[in-house]
Amino acid sequence: MVPSVLIVDDHPPFRVAARALLERGGFDVVGEAGNGDAALDAVRLLLPDVVLLDIQLPGEDGFSVCERIVSAGDDAARDPPVIVLTSGRGSSTFRRRLAASSAAGFIAKAELTAPLLRSLVAGRSRT
Repeated sequence: MVPSVLIVDDHPPFRVAARALLERGGFDVVGEAGNGDAALDAVRLLLPDVVLLDIQLPGEDGFSVCERIVSAGDDAARDPPVIVLTSGRGSSTFRRRLAASSAAGFIAKAELTAPLLRSLVAGRSRT
């Protein structure tokens, strides 16, 4: 089964590029969101297997959105999606918060590839 992905980022050009890259790599990008509230709505509506979630969103940051998605999944009949955090900054900037996060991992935006995303969600995805 092809894993479905929701891309959450406040920069439309990144969402377009990530969609193209992931679709070429065998993922089914089912939607996009530009902020935390839209991400939560999209997760409920689209039921993605994976959420590629930017850490630096306007208002609520990606760490908070991640926890809200996981909490909402705990209250639902279906497991929450696998969440992979992303940022234009390297992981060392967020080391402590990444270690404490419910996310499956982190990919710097400049390093995003379909195989790397697939390796992070392998064994954790609902697909």
